[in-house]
Amino acid sequence: MGFYDFNATAMGGKDISMREYEGKVVLVVNTASKCGLTPQFEELEKLYTKHKGRGFEILGFPCNQFANQDSGTNKEIQEFCQLNYGVTFTMFEKIDVNGDGAHPLYKFLKDEKSSLLGKEIKWNFAKFLIDKKGKVHKRYAPTTIPAKIENDIEKLLEE
Repeated sequence: MGFYDFNATAMGGKDISMREYEGKVVLVVNTASKCGLTPQFEELEKLYTKHKGRGFEILGFPCNQFANQDSGTNKEIQEFCQLNYGVTFTMFEKIDVNGDGAHPLYKFLKDEKSSLLGKEIKWNFAKFLIDKKGKVHKRYAPTTIPAKIENDIEKLLEE
């Protein structure tokens, strides 16, 4: 199984195959609306806007597993992201990233790249950078600001 073998449900209920992102550089992020790191949405959107024309995508996966920081409905989460941060990158329906109920995509991502603290996602805004061939290139800590990832994104876009 590889990155392109997974599907996820986007906000609005559409099932999306990760195959739609073949040949693109993808940043996968577990998000939350009521977290100290939530302002990263603004930086993520800037990165997306700057590089989307070159084959860059961001996939946001809301998760409520960390201190109940995304307890709203999918519709409320989507509206929050659009109204407060102008998010235009693809947001998916809320999922679990850890435990028995973890989304299969996240089980795969964590198996591919552990953090210094192990496989489990430790907090909101953990990030996985996927190259154009669907290989998990790198995992970033929740506190890694999106601007610090830009050089890695640019290198992968140039390959």
